Amino acid sequence: LKSARWIQGSSAGIGQMMEKYGFNDSLSKIMITTASGIHKKPLAEFVLMGILMHYRGFDKIQKFRQDKIWDRYSTDDLEGKVVGIVGLGNIGMEIARLCKAAGMTVFGLDLVEKSENIDRYFAPADLSEMLPQLSVLVLALPLTSDSYRLIGKKEIYLLPKGTLFINISRGSVVDELELISALRSGYLAGAVLDVFETEPLPVDSPLWDLDNVLLSPHSASTTNLENSRLTDLFCENLSRYLTGQPFINLYDPKRKY
Repeated sequence: LKSARWIQGSSAGIGQMMEKYGFNDSLSKIMITTASGIHKKPLAEFVLMGILMHYRGFDKIQKFRQDKIWDRYSTDDLEGKVVGIVGLGNIGMEIARLCKAAGMTVFGLDLVEKSENIDRYFAPADLSEMLPQLSVLVLALPLTSDSYRLIGKKEIYLLPKGTLFINISRGSVVDELELISALRSGYLAGAVLDVFETEPLPVDSPLWDLDNVLLSPHSASTTNLENSRLTDLFCENLSRYLTGQPFINLYDPKRKY
């Protein structure tokens, strides 16, 4: 890589990889671009799927079918539910759009204030104010030194009992042992998880056996359109590289995204 001048990443959250391979120290010579925005639609759809499965009783439907039970039942509307999105980048804003369209009230927390499809904005310092008001918490922020284990025991129990917890960012933004404890006790109604502190998820992790967890092997962003979207982005940035134009999604080593 000594002669490399530009690297195109295949995901938005490449900070850990850049740190691991020492690229943060090489950016004076190597330009790096991320795939920010490529995965916003599939990840937002995954989040909405998890919310709908939870509130519309997917587990009950499956059990009724398995046991051949015909018994009418009632579920929850999304209207009136409050979703709090931590991280209002491309992915977070797409989640906000879908949740707003589904009738939910949308709170958003980010370093930069956003208003589109956001009913109420919170600065990072106001996390403890936002959490007690939520029905659903969605983590969609990059992993940095500031976000490492941002959600710990204190933050989990600031959430109302019965909250749905969703993480599509990185596993290390939450204290996984405290999350497991809150899920086991029933304090959290459930979790929708695409990322974990250790990947692949160890076979002895309690998360495998918790009935109130929807578990995905870090694949929520992988769809049939992913490669074509990545190719289009690469070709656009290649054209910009060859003509001296500014890159799309230039990586910032200080922010780690």
